[in-house]
Amino acid sequence: MISNRLDIKQAIVKGETSLGIEFGSTRIKAVLIDQSFQTIASGSYEWENQLKDGFWTYRLEDIITGLQAAYREMKQEVERSYGINLQTVGAIGFSAMMHGYMALDEKNELLVPFRTWRNATTGAAAKELTDLFKFNIPERWSIAHLYQAILNKEEHVPRIRTVTTLAGYIHWLLTGSKALGIGDASGIFPIDESTQNYNESMLQQFNELIADKGYSWQVNDLFPKVNSAGEQAGILSAAGAEILDPSGELQSGIPLCPPEGDAGTGMVATNSVRKRTGNVSVGTSVFAMIVLEKDLTAVYPEIDIVTTPNGSPVGMVHANNCSSDINAWLGLFREFSEAAGQKVDNEKLYSVMLNKALEADPDGGGLLSYGYFSGENITGLEQGRPLFVRSPESRFNLANFMRTHLFTAFGALKIGMDILTKEEHVAIDSILAHGGLFKTPVVGQKIVAAALNVPVSVTNTAGEGGAWGMAILASYLLNKDKEESLEDFLDLKVFANVEGQEIHPDDSDVKGFETFIERYKKGLVIEQAAVDNLV
Repeated sequence: MISNRLDIKQAIVKGETSLGIEFGSTRIKAVLIDQSFQTIASGSYEWENQLKDGFWTYRLEDIITGLQAAYREMKQEVERSYGINLQTVGAIGFSAMMHGYMALDEKNELLVPFRTWRNATTGAAAKELTDLFKFNIPERWSIAHLYQAILNKEEHVPRIRTVTTLAGYIHWLLTGSKALGIGDASGIFPIDESTQNYNESMLQQFNELIADKGYSWQVNDLFPKVNSAGEQAGILSAAGAEILDPSGELQSGIPLCPPEGDAGTGMVATNSVRKRTGNVSVGTSVFAMIVLEKDLTAVYPEIDIVTTPNGSPVGMVHANNCSSDINAWLGLFREFSEAAGQKVDNEKLYSVMLNKALEADPDGGGLLSYGYFSGENITGLEQGRPLFVRSPESRFNLANFMRTHLFTAFGALKIGMDILTKEEHVAIDSILAHGGLFKTPVVGQKIVAAALNVPVSVTNTAGEGGAWGMAILASYLLNKDKEESLEDFLDLKVFANVEGQEIHPDDSDVKGFETFIERYKKGLVIEQAAVDNLV
C-alpha cells in the first residue's frame, strides 16, 4: 500500500495511478488516485445548463473547455505537491450525467445540441414504449428521446448514425471507440441480464415499430458497444491526448475502462453494488439505487430498472429536483447576513441553517414547499415552479422552514421508494448516502433515514463523489486480480479500512415525514396551478 510522499511520486512517474473525470450537472471534476485509492490531486470546472429552444443543454464548447480545465487544474496540483510534470497515468475513466441524448451523423458530428436528463419533453414516447415493451421507459432515457424525435418528425432523424450519452461521447472523442459501461448503457435501452447486452427482443420490437418510416438504419446499429466493469474499452489516442492536455505532454496509449453514468459511479463510491445494498446520491437531482435480488412484479413509471457497472439489476428512483431550492434560500439568507454586516462563510451558513431543522416539529409545522426548478416525472409535472406555501395556522419559524425544505427535497424520491419497500417488499440491508448535503454531519442522514425508514450510513469517503468512484473503476481495470469481482475488489481492497457513521430512523421523524408526505401529495395541485398560471 502506498503510504508516503516518495512512494506517491514514484507511482505518478511509473503511471501506477488512476484518473476519473466526471461531468456532473454543475461541476466537471477530475480526480487522480494512487494504488491505495487515496486522492493525489483533483481539479474542477463549474458549469451550468441552459434552456435553449425548449431543451436543457450544455454547449459543446463548454464540454471541451471544462474537460481541459479540470484536467489542467489536477495536473497543476500534481506539479505543486510533488514537483512532477504529469505525463501518464495507469488508466482513465470518464463518467457523466446518465441518460439524455447525443445523436451523431456519419461524420460523427452532433446533429442537435446535447439533450440532458433534465428534459421532460418525451412523455408521449416514453409512455408508448413502456406499453410496447411492458418495461418502464423513463422520459430521460436515450431511446425515449430518439422516439420522441421520430414522433416530432425532426429533420435530423434520418441522418442519425450513433446515439450515445455524454460519457460515451467523451470516451469516443478521446479514444475513437464507441463503447459504454453497462450501467450507462442501461440508461440508453433496456438491458437483458442474461446476455449483459441490450434486450434483443425489445430492439426488434422497436425496429418493427418504426419500419414504415423508411430509415436507412436499425436501432441496434446506433448504440455503443456494451462493456462491463473491468474490461478495457479503448486506449487514449494521440488526438485524444491532445484534446485532454493541449500542452502535448500527456502520452497516448493509456487504457480506458468503460465510461459510466453518475449513478454507477455513485454506487461504486458508496460500495453499493452487492444485492440488498443501496445508495442515495444528493445534488441538483436526487436518486436512490437499490440492487435487486429478484424482478419486480409489475411495471412502475416511478422506478427505472438499470444496472450496476458489473451488470446486476438495480431499482432506481430518480427525482429531477433536490438541492437547488435549498441553495437558493440559503443564498437569500447569506445576502441578509451580509447586508447586516455579518459575512458568513458557506460551511458555517449551511451548518447553522441545516441544524435548525433538528429543532423543528416532526412534520415541519404544517408548512409546504416544492423545490421544482424543472418538471418532475414521479409526480407528473412537466414543468416546475419553486413554491413555498403555508396556512395561517402553520407554525412558521426558522426550524420548521428548514425542515420543510429538507423534507421536500426528498418528497418525490419517497413516493418512488415507498413502492419498492411497501408494495414490492424489497429487502434493503443498508443505504449509503453521498453528496454535498452530508458534509454537515447528522442532519441529512436523519432526514433520509426518516424518508426511507432504513438505516443510513455516510462514510469518510462520501465527500469524494462520482469522479472518485470513476477513478476506482479505472483502478479496477488496472489492479484487479484475475476473476476478482467488482464487489470483492470494493469490499476487500477499497473499503476495507473505511470508517462510516450509521444513523437509524427515529420513530418521531418517520411519523413526521409520513404526515408531511400526505400534505405534499395533496398540495401537488397547487404546484400544477403555479405551472399553469405563473409564467
